[in-house]
Amino acid sequence: MENADVVMADDSDDTSSTVLDLTSLQLHDLESVEIPPTLTELELCANRLSSLDGRIGNLAGLKKLSLRQNLFADEGVEPLTRWETLSGLEELVLRDNKLKTIPDMSIFKKILVFDISFNEVSSLNGLSKVSSTLKELYVSMNQVAKMEEIEHFHELVLLELGSNRLRVMENLQNLTKLQELWLGRNRIKTVNLCGLQCLKKISLQSNRLTSMKGFEDCVALEELYLSHNGIAKMEGLSTLVNLRVLDVSSNKLTEVNDIASLTRLEDLWLNDNQIASLDAFIEAVSGSKEKLVTLYLERNPCATPNYAATLMQVFPNIQQIDSNVFS
Repeated sequence: MENADVVMADDSDDTSSTVLDLTSLQLHDLESVEIPPTLTELELCANRLSSLDGRIGNLAGLKKLSLRQNLFADEGVEPLTRWETLSGLEELVLRDNKLKTIPDMSIFKKILVFDISFNEVSSLNGLSKVSSTLKELYVSMNQVAKMEEIEHFHELVLLELGSNRLRVMENLQNLTKLQELWLGRNRIKTVNLCGLQCLKKISLQSNRLTSMKGFEDCVALEELYLSHNGIAKMEGLSTLVNLRVLDVSSNKLTEVNDIASLTRLEDLWLNDNQIASLDAFIEAVSGSKEKLVTLYLERNPCATPNYAATLMQVFPNIQQIDSNVFS
């Protein structure tokens, strides 16, 4: 407990009365900690807390509250739903606790970031009460089976729902400002992006995809991650002229197609497929020959003993082939 007091000891620090970081102090409560009423940020990450100190409810200027990696169950965070003084909160992090449901967030009228990843949440029920001001939503590593109650998030730019139990991509059509969509480690079989055109990053790694169709309209896309699926054919990529990173490793590809127009491609991951011809591969990626920096092609039939030397001659700016980095 003595370490907790040290955090506030230096009054000469301009941030000492507005930011309090009590990370990794193994605190079970905050009884011996001074909590200045002027706080704008309170970081309680990696402690042993299971209930909230009532003084937090009086922090009228609080903008960021992180309770990450503690022992909070649903009843432990319930007071937050009643503390109207905290209505100006902009960032709430409940990541890595023991929550089973999404708390009532209706009092937070200015919320921008909400993180409830690494909990035991089985449903997105409750998100409808989260303000439409939200810009970033993190619900990864839970047990969510359905994408719901997200239609009102018109300002959302990042949605993280990786490592859940989702089978269908749905209810995305109103998220017209969305730039990042992370859906890796689910059970999704078909791509359905509901016409979203502002997306810059998409991950559908470790799902059950057998086709790449569905990305054609995502013309702003810069990073596409599709590793560990069952995709047998590269298609629907020719319109993605802004793509810089493409990961289709660990699929069932026998050849490389539909990327000749991707002249900005820098990172290409094709390892652990069934690509047979190195010459055909080189021809297929000729459009990005000058830009390509990183290339993974190992564990394909075309990865003969000397293939790396051949690739280095073809791609003048290559810096990495598989795990081999060149200066």
